[in-house]
Amino acid sequence: MNKVAIGQLCSSCSPDLNLQTVTRLIDSALLQDVKLIFFPEATDYIARSASHSKELALQSPKFVDDLCQAVSDLCHKHEKQINVSIGVHLPASDTHEESRDTRVRNCLLYIDHEGKILQSYQKLHLFDVDVPNGPVLKESQSVQPGREIAPILNTPAGKLGSAICFDIRFPELSLKLRSNGAEILCFPSAFTMKTGEAHWEFLARARALDTQCYVIMPAQQGEHQVNLGVTNSSDEATTVKRISWGHSMIVNPWGHIVASADITNDNPQLIIADLDLAAQKKIRTDMPLWDQRRRDVFGDYF
Repeated sequence: MNKVAIGQLCSSCSPDLNLQTVTRLIDSALLQDVKLIFFPEATDYIARSASHSKELALQSPKFVDDLCQAVSDLCHKHEKQINVSIGVHLPASDTHEESRDTRVRNCLLYIDHEGKILQSYQKLHLFDVDVPNGPVLKESQSVQPGREIAPILNTPAGKLGSAICFDIRFPELSLKLRSNGAEILCFPSAFTMKTGEAHWEFLARARALDTQCYVIMPAQQGEHQVNLGVTNSSDEATTVKRISWGHSMIVNPWGHIVASADITNDNPQLIIADLDLAAQKKIRTDMPLWDQRRRDVFGDYF
C-alpha cells in the first residue's frame, strides 16, 4: 500500500496565511506516515480580479521558496519523508517569444522531501466559459496557456501524471498520460459551485475508468477571503465573491470513490487513502484496454 493525502483548504488572497495552512497540513500528514500529499490549484492565493492576480503573482516565488524550505525542515523534524504536489501561480515567463505577455502562469509543482522542485507543469487548457445561470469566466485574460504535457514522475506512491482543473475535461490528455506510463493522475482544482455540482464527480470517475488510473482530486472548498487588506468599504472589489465547490476525492481504477472530504466542513482537512497498485495491475490485466485499442483505426496518438 502507498499512503497519499489531499490537503483541502480555502485559500485567501494572502500567500503568507495560505503557507501557514499548507505547512500545518504537511506536518499533520507526516504524523500519519503519508508519503505524498496533493494540494489544490492556486494554493498560493485566490485573487479577486485579473489585475489583482498579476500583483499577487509577484509574491509567489517567495511562497515557493518558503514552502520548499518548510518541506525540508518538517521532514528533518519528523525524520520522515514526504513529497508535495501543489498548485501555484508564477509570474509571466520572460524566456521566450512571449516575453511581452504579462499574464501569470498557472502551474503545478512537484517538490521532493529535500525541498527540491522536480517538476513544474503549466496548465494547458484555460477556463474560458459562460456557465448557464452561473458565472462568466475568462481565465485567459490573466493566465498564459502551457504548451507541454508533463513527463511522468516516479513517486513514492506510483507513477504520476499531472494536470490541472479544466484539463480534466479533455480526455485525450489523460489518455496520453496513461500511455506514457501513469498509474496515478491528479487534477488539482478550484471548481465553481455550478460546474462542481454538475460535473465534478462524473469527470473524476470517468477519467479513472478511461485510464484505469487512480485519480486524485484536490480541491479548494468554501468562500475565499479575496478582499484582505482592502480598507475602502466602498471599493467595488469588496463586492467580489469567490466560492469553490470542494468535494476533494480519490477515485480508484474501477471508478469507486475510496476517500472524500467532509463536505460540511470548509476548514482545512486531510483526505487520506492507500493506493493499491497490485489491485490496479489486476484490473488492467483482467480488462486490458491498452492492448485492445484500435491503433489501426485511430493511430498511435494514445
